[in-house]
Amino acid sequence: MQALYAIYEIISLLTNVLVMLIIVQFVIGLLFAFNVVNTSNDFLMAFYNSINRLLEPVLRPIRNLMPQTGAIDFSPLVLIIVLQIVLIVLSSVIRAA
Repeated sequence: MQALYAIYEIISLLTNVLVMLIIVQFVIGLLFAFNVVNTSNDFLMAFYNSINRLLEPVLRPIRNLMPQTGAIDFSPLVLIIVLQIVLIVLSSVIRAA
């Protein structure tokens, strides 16, 4: 039972990290879009590109499954919802065991 709980905690931590990365990517993207921060800011641009490279392998399959919605990308929202569902299911399975 302890091993299952430890695995759940690790998955929960990784999920929280992914959600935070998605939120940071969204906020930086908004800052660039509304010209609050100039895209010539090398540090922020490198940080944004790093986050994009980390998240792209996870978000690309979701983007391929979803219909095109124009300028709005709903794949980060879908990923957050799926991750939360996985955590809820894992929590239920561990409580039942």
